[in-house]
Amino acid sequence: MNEQSFRFFSFEGKTRILHLSWMAFFISFLVWFNHAPLMAAIREQFGLSNAEVNTLLLLNVALTIPARILIGMLVDNLGPRKVYSLVLVLSGIFCLAFALSTTFEQLAITRFLLGFVGAGFVVGIRLISEWYPARELGLAEGIYGGWGNFGAAFAGISLPALALVFGGDDGWRCAVGTTGIISILYAGVFYMMVTDTPKGSTYFKPKKGGAMEVTSKGDFVLYLVMNLPLFIALALIVWKLGPAKLNMLGETTTYVLYSVIAAMMAMQFLRIWQVNGHVFSKPVPEFDRYPFKQVALLNLTYMASFGSELAVVSMLPLYFLDTFEISPVLAGMLGGSFALMNLVGRPGGGYVADRYGRKLTIMLTMAGIAIGYLLMGQINSSWPLVLAVGLVLFCSVFVQAGCGAVYASVPLVKRRLTGQVAGMAGAYGNVGGVVFLLVLSLVSPAMFFVVLGIVALANMLLVGIFMDEPSPQTSEVMPDGSVRMIEVS
Repeated sequence: MNEQSFRFFSFEGKTRILHLSWMAFFISFLVWFNHAPLMAAIREQFGLSNAEVNTLLLLNVALTIPARILIGMLVDNLGPRKVYSLVLVLSGIFCLAFALSTTFEQLAITRFLLGFVGAGFVVGIRLISEWYPARELGLAEGIYGGWGNFGAAFAGISLPALALVFGGDDGWRCAVGTTGIISILYAGVFYMMVTDTPKGSTYFKPKKGGAMEVTSKGDFVLYLVMNLPLFIALALIVWKLGPAKLNMLGETTTYVLYSVIAAMMAMQFLRIWQVNGHVFSKPVPEFDRYPFKQVALLNLTYMASFGSELAVVSMLPLYFLDTFEISPVLAGMLGGSFALMNLVGRPGGGYVADRYGRKLTIMLTMAGIAIGYLLMGQINSSWPLVLAVGLVLFCSVFVQAGCGAVYASVPLVKRRLTGQVAGMAGAYGNVGGVVFLLVLSLVSPAMFFVVLGIVALANMLLVGIFMDEPSPQTSEVMPDGSVRMIEVS
């Protein structure tokens, strides 16, 4: 890597785009998780039961699964500047609606809609890939993801204090509403100051919309298989909210939602056939092919890293509280330390991927995640608290580095499909969060950590056997039909 070419303390050229992008992502995560540190005040004002609180937490991530797929398609077709601005404006409006809610039903609907803001992540992945070469891409994407993710931690640090400044029973509303206003205002800044590509560069778009392009019969089948978990995760959320578990949905509503999910899946499969059915009758030219197995492996890797992070962050404060009998405040701080490592872990993972290769870095991070979680499964009340926290931080560094390595690889799969690849990998992160939280509800915390470790170990083996190191050169078809080779190294 050319050390002199990466200038972080600058606001010109590609560095300006990086700073504007991670700020957009930071604000989107600030909005997405603005309810978490204020949930005690919300629960008290609305008299919510534990089941209703759990429902709000679950609804907050539900829409993100399909939204990341949709936003990935939109950004490839419309460009990051327009799409990120739209995401920030809509998110700000949904945020203000949540702050103005007067019933649990309004809270639930607006919290569900706010899951949309989590899809903003994939927009910046495509934008930064347009501005940075592969030798710097991992570090740039890591800074974008890591510093942006810190928005969730910043919400926990700042919003309770802001609610106290506003004061009164509605202090939480003012704090939440403030984040919505910030989101809407920043949308204007982003729209005015960002361009999709450097001057003179071509923004490559998919040939067809609505589904990702694949380039062989085997990849067509694998693409169908990899879509199934996205719909299964949505069905699991409905099941969790239905009569069998939380009983927040009636039996009729539950079956209607199952039918909607089945219809969505059928429509998606039909669209996949419409976009890609030609591979069964007419082979795709060799120069335009790419291996979809790369996408599948990145999906599974992000599920094992970011998916496990979503689940662990949700349960860690209570786990520390129950295991070591410490104060709730200290337990919350120690639990939050897992997400805090985003500041260095994601950029670090991207940097190592730039220097030593994507495949090797992913395998090493998966090994570290497996070791970390398997050891966390051995923690009990006899352990010194400092040792348990140290192990959590060790594991967290590898989890965040794994996320950074994934998004150092995503833009190198196929340039014109970067948004869709990023969206699908991101959706798999949310799928992992849903599935792993379901596992947690069925087993002890110790066994939960062991399961996470086994998943990471299995993923390491799959990557080692099947993943290819990305090529330093890729081809794209220009608007006039000519073929252009793009240097990405």
